[in-house]
Amino acid sequence: MAVESFSIPTVTDLVARQSSRRSHAVFVALQKEIVLGVLPPEQALTELDLAQRFQCSQGTVREALMQLNEEGLVKRLPNRGTHVAPCHADDARALLGVRRAVECDHLDRVVARADDRLRVDLGDFLNAMRNAARDGDEYLLSVYDRAFHARLFDTADLPLVAPILTRCLIHNHRFKILNSRPNRALEETAERHVPILAALDARDVAQLRNVLAHHIATIVDFGPDLTGAAPQ
Repeated sequence: MAVESFSIPTVTDLVARQSSRRSHAVFVALQKEIVLGVLPPEQALTELDLAQRFQCSQGTVREALMQLNEEGLVKRLPNRGTHVAPCHADDARALLGVRRAVECDHLDRVVARADDRLRVDLGDFLNAMRNAARDGDEYLLSVYDRAFHARLFDTADLPLVAPILTRCLIHNHRFKILNSRPNRALEETAERHVPILAALDARDVAQLRNVLAHHIATIVDFGPDLTGAAPQ
């Protein structure tokens, strides 16, 4: 009988894992502050200050900033340091158009692959949004909102496209939060996902596309509806 081989992690391996977990925690904390505007656009971020604040090494902070740079939430420029990325309406509108194309052009694949597990997951995300809304936690609501849309698109099985949607989602929500003061009705934001579930349950691709396109176009009031679709 063959014996399955395994290796004992070295001290270096364990330190690397711990550092990775710590850098992810720093990344999550900074992402939240950037999305909520606690760290405003163009604010300078220094590795030393952040390392002191989070009581970690500058290398750990550097890893977190690299992740934020990949999401487009910070700008890291040689000899100029790191700054929180701007949040302009033109960028938000362009990303909204990209997001609409990504989410709405492949719904036939979503409906064809939809199963009970998908419906349960989306229902769980909706309930989590409702709970966050009742608690007045706008950021947590946005986290579950993004998870809802990412999970729906994941069903299309287009893994090379998924990171594009991830970036669109985070920046759309950042723009909405920074430009919707005082906060929108959070419970209404959560309930806006109900028609999406209804169209998915009906396996009606055309209706799902119409509902989702309108949902995306009206996430922030840019003026005219970008979809040309009738309000739902």
